[in-house]
Amino acid sequence: MIVRWETDHDYVLIHIHQDMLGDWIFSRAWGQIGTQYGGLKHQLADTLAQAHMWLEDEATIQTSRGFRKVLDVADHTPEGQEAMRQLSLLDAL
Repeated sequence: MIVRWETDHDYVLIHIHQDMLGDWIFSRAWGQIGTQYGGLKHQLADTLAQAHMWLEDEATIQTSRGFRKVLDVADHTPEGQEAMRQLSLLDAL
């Protein structure tokens, strides 16, 4: 699952996925649109339910900050694959 919020200048992207060992990973990328400023953080969730709870918390925070949801897709969709490509570029920085 990939969810992205944006303002006119900033973005936050959340990716919830399962690794090869079956652990649930909650990845959060953020930054300024069109620049390399930002960051990337990965957290290990105890369960998928915990990762979804973190996602709900993130949605509340971003909405309160004036961000709007612009993407909410599964990993295997074309939109999800493009978001993953962008996330992997951040991981290389």
